Amino acid sequence: MSEAKILFSHDQHIATITLNRPEKLNALDPAMLKELEKAAETIEQLSDIRVVLLCAAGAKAFCVGADINAWSALDPLDMWRQWVRDGHRVFGRIANLPQPVIALINGYTFGGGLELALAADIRLSVDTAEFAMPEVKIATAPGWAGSQRLPALIGASRAKQMIFTGSRIPASKAEQWGLVNELVPAEALENAGKKMAEEIAANAPISVQITKQLVNAASGQTSSAMALEALAGALAASTSDGKEGIRSFQEKRPPKYSGE
Repeated sequence: MSEAKILFSHDQHIATITLNRPEKLNALDPAMLKELEKAAETIEQLSDIRVVLLCAAGAKAFCVGADINAWSALDPLDMWRQWVRDGHRVFGRIANLPQPVIALINGYTFGGGLELALAADIRLSVDTAEFAMPEVKIATAPGWAGSQRLPALIGASRAKQMIFTGSRIPASKAEQWGLVNELVPAEALENAGKKMAEEIAANAPISVQITKQLVNAASGQTSSAMALEALAGALAASTSDGKEGIRSFQEKRPPKYSGE
């Protein structure tokens, strides 16, 4: 039996998702998208998880993007109906996890792999990593929100430079441009990720998660209306009137509100 291409583990308050296809430089195929979504669904259901680490097996690549052999066999309609939509949905689900997501980038991060890293909240990278959006070199285009998340992170002009040329940029430039938060030596990447995850996990989890939603809304990553309505609903439900409203409905009587 072959080893799973996506590994998931949960240690106390920290969950770890690992791309586990190092022999193919962790290129993403349809089965991996399904497993990534399954991991995200699991995290959504485990309230004790406070931070998520997004990692990759092997020393050469975080992820070189979508597996060309997987999507090149699809006809254009199937590309639209399945491949592109599936990737958008899965990456969006990861980006919208309530918990902070930290990507640990250990090498080549190209195309769909960069788009996956962009779905994280924080990116730590080895100082030897390289980044690219090379889709135009094979006559296609970014398909998993790279054309949206990359400009939001590094600005439209630099994003256009990366996308139009398809050229690689080194980790030093990625840090300078704000594509990654911090560079660390390869041997220190795992410990750096765990240390940051533990530092975040030690804080009040609801405060961290609420703040993530506020920052995402401010930067346009999620609807500000949705963030405000979610917070308003939670606040209202926590009041005495909120509890009375539910009780009165269940007991089929007029509510008696106190204004508290």
